[in-house]
Amino acid sequence: MANHFSLSNYDEAADYLRAHTHHRPTIGLILGSGLSGLAARIEDATVIPYADIPFFPVSTVAGHAGRLVIGTLAGATVCAMQGRFHYYEGYSMQQVTLPVRVMQRLGIDTLIVTNAAGGLNPSFAVGDIMLIDDHINLVGMAGANPLLGANLEEFGPRFPAANRVYTRRLRQVAEEVARDAAINLRHGVYIQLAGPNFETAAEVRMLRAWGADAVGMSTVAETMVAHHAGMNVLGFSTITNVAIDELDAEGQPTHDEVMDAGKIIVPRLTELLLGVMQRLGQGA
Repeated sequence: MANHFSLSNYDEAADYLRAHTHHRPTIGLILGSGLSGLAARIEDATVIPYADIPFFPVSTVAGHAGRLVIGTLAGATVCAMQGRFHYYEGYSMQQVTLPVRVMQRLGIDTLIVTNAAGGLNPSFAVGDIMLIDDHINLVGMAGANPLLGANLEEFGPRFPAANRVYTRRLRQVAEEVARDAAINLRHGVYIQLAGPNFETAAEVRMLRAWGADAVGMSTVAETMVAHHAGMNVLGFSTITNVAIDELDAEGQPTHDEVMDAGKIIVPRLTELLLGVMQRLGQGA
């Protein structure tokens, strides 16, 4: 299993994509569990399976189609990941985040990520959409950081700051779109765990005490790599289950529950993302 990639590896993958589409995307999209249907709205689309792209892993999780869709969406030229890679699938963090660096080498300067998450904030309900204001990189703090190893100066500095990962201007655009569309947009802190198990009741109480509002198994590594590479970043969590903090509670979270809730949320998230794309396409 490859743990590290050279600049030439990233460029080889980017060159392959350039050779297989006439589009020159400026916005990257990573679509989470149950949310990949948005890619069907991309017009004049070039569809490229991950298996065809040099060095790309292959997505193994239900709800992740495993292909890049490149084309136009609401007036913007986008490169959408229809399904992502996860650390719990056995991939290294460098493999998980490889597509983000390839996007950057392709000329993409803005990354928008979505995920399915468990609600830790007691005021959150299934069906809510949370704008990610900040994150807690628990997996990275424990040693699985995608920036480990030799630093590639072509992307960014050895010791990048992390207090402004999620671009303020993009968050403001999202707030404006949500307000105009009468979408109740939550705000909060997302924490990434390794997975694949859901959290114990004690872990839920701990994560909540740490200041996290939503918990999941993706996103943070991707956004850290994007930020390191100088990209603008916007992130959304869809609250697909409420984290259980009582030891003997009858209910328990399941992946099916996550997928079902995703279907309910998709129309509002789609409206929100299309509105953001439209404004970015107009130079917002």
